[in-house]
Amino acid sequence: MKHASRDAIDVAGAQVTLVEGASFCVSGVSGDLHDAHGQGLFVHDTRILSTWVLQVDGHDVEPLAATRVEPFEAEFVGRAPVRPGQVEPTVVVERHRYVGSGMREDITLRNYGQEPAGVELRLLVDCDFADLFEVKENRPVAGRGVRRRPVGSDLLVWTEHGDGRGIRVSAPGATATEQGLRFTAVVPAHGTWSTRVEVVASVSGDEIAAPFPLHTAVEQTVPARRMQGWRDSIPDISVEDPALSRALSRSEEDLGALRIVDPAYPDDDVVAAGAPWFMALFGRDSLLTGWMTLPFSPDLTMGTLRTLARMQGTKLDPMSEEEPGRILHEVRRGADRSLALGGNSVYFGSIDSTPLFLMLLGHALRWGVPWEQIEPLLGAAEAAARWIIEYGDRDGDGFVEYQRTSDRGLLNQGWKDSVDAICFADGRQARGPIALAEVQGYCYAALLAMAQLEERRGDGTAASRWRDRAQRLRERFHEAFWMPEHEYYALALDGDKRQVDAIASNAGHCLWTGIVPDAAAAAVADRLLSPEMFTGYGVRTLGTSNARYNPVSYHNGSVWPHDSTLVASGLARYGFRDHAQRISDGLLDAATAFDGRLPELFCGFDRSDQPVPVRYPTSCSPQAWAAAVPFELLRIALGLEPSGSGLDVGATPRRVGSVSIDKLRFEEQPHSVRADGSSGTVTRESDAAHEEDGSR
Repeated sequence: MKHASRDAIDVAGAQVTLVEGASFCVSGVSGDLHDAHGQGLFVHDTRILSTWVLQVDGHDVEPLAATRVEPFEAEFVGRAPVRPGQVEPTVVVERHRYVGSGMREDITLRNYGQEPAGVELRLLVDCDFADLFEVKENRPVAGRGVRRRPVGSDLLVWTEHGDGRGIRVSAPGATATEQGLRFTAVVPAHGTWSTRVEVVASVSGDEIAAPFPLHTAVEQTVPARRMQGWRDSIPDISVEDPALSRALSRSEEDLGALRIVDPAYPDDDVVAAGAPWFMALFGRDSLLTGWMTLPFSPDLTMGTLRTLARMQGTKLDPMSEEEPGRILHEVRRGADRSLALGGNSVYFGSIDSTPLFLMLLGHALRWGVPWEQIEPLLGAAEAAARWIIEYGDRDGDGFVEYQRTSDRGLLNQGWKDSVDAICFADGRQARGPIALAEVQGYCYAALLAMAQLEERRGDGTAASRWRDRAQRLRERFHEAFWMPEHEYYALALDGDKRQVDAIASNAGHCLWTGIVPDAAAAAVADRLLSPEMFTGYGVRTLGTSNARYNPVSYHNGSVWPHDSTLVASGLARYGFRDHAQRISDGLLDAATAFDGRLPELFCGFDRSDQPVPVRYPTSCSPQAWAAAVPFELLRIALGLEPSGSGLDVGATPRRVGSVSIDKLRFEEQPHSVRADGSSGTVTRESDAAHEEDGSR
């Protein structure tokens, strides 16, 4: 049985983020929550706790240590003020927190003094029921008062306007007040005193079941059992390189914590995009995460595909940008839907989620997911393919473009969706409709995936039509996007079909999809690893020669680990394994600097200028596609690919060293992988067992 590893947290000003499904809690290292710092407990995109402060005899507790035990669990240790007549503090406060769609906190006081300590313990509680966007953007929470009522040991708080949202805070032996809970206790000399506090949330007037009931052993609760089930489902992986080994272990934990599920479909896990601000389903993020983790967790990939297919667009709605066959951009569950994109809980303004959906479905087929799981999704695949042709190609020129249909939507709808992300080399902003280079690559791969699906279904004629369409797109792409003077691909075509001539990482995604002709691949590969693009830790989103280059920007010069990894995967696809390994090495060095957890992005300073990667201030961590990166880096290092005879694997790079994988599922059979610097082998575990039995 696999177990979590504990991670010490620096108490010097850090924040602690705990995650379980779509719920999360951000606190200080003391364990306290303060609304002024953007902290709180968030459930259903709503802050259900904005203040949670523990005081001993009217004083705050001094933090000493914080330890993350599980993604949803942490321990906080502090000390109370000096007791009367004493020289040093003698009372230690331990807080053990469990977070889910509610919260439980076990509090223990340890008295190291010579006589019993009479203590008044207060837990100050407040709630503003703020929408996630209000907290993220530090907006004032207007017109949302709360009511509260103490009843015995319970404090009840609910929204004044009566939308059915509320909390109940309770603890055995407590006295509830308007400010929270109060305890009085006498802690024996060299003894302890303990209590347990529970926060239960209500939505639409109904209480959500407590995720960690007070009288249930934690290991028997639903979150704990879900996490253990996730760990047991992942192959057993051993890697000689300590950096990759640590990153894989951390990523396994983070992906397990970020999983969310629709209660109506409990077997279909998907991942939330990232904590703290994107704990919701995002189409693009979940699809790319599913791609990178597919060999190691096919169930997560298929849960993602089934969930997105159920929510696929069916009608035309300019506000939410829904269109028939379109795959969503994001889902939000906050109380104030007016704050969400498109003013709705589901927003469809993504130009790439739909082709990525088709790509991933074809990828699943190639990686041996049983046909009986794929066949029910063929209707969604056909609708997605129609969307590419009928709605994605807005002007009939064969390319897929975007332009928002209202000012409530995203101006830019590719993965670089900042308002200033799509600009010419001289800094001028491109005007739509915009055809992104990488999106044409996604569509090319999507059309080929559709051909594979039709071929597997037995319709060779339809398969040929899709392949022909893909080939025409490939030819037209090179003609329209290639910049001979730069020997590189334009970032995009603008509304006048002019090349948006910025040098950006998007061309690396084109390698990943296979749309780049072999004759052009070497020039693209070399440019991606040039000092203009490669920092030593990863590939910049925008090259240093561009007017808008800024290493501390979100999309104009920063390094996104998932972006660099897809570039590395594309380089390996075209045979540039040394190029790919340079990127992999840089990312693993960055992972080591970030204690094994790659963030959503980091700053794009050159390694020669900044010897350690510089964290981007508002980067999500953990974040889904960043957490998926180590798994794809491992696959690239192994050269692990499905083939007509099963799975192929090669020798590993020197840095990675020996690799051992057991319980790797392919075509519903567990396989074992062994590789080192000289060779690699794959065996089906049932065959290995049969051979072992025969030799006895």
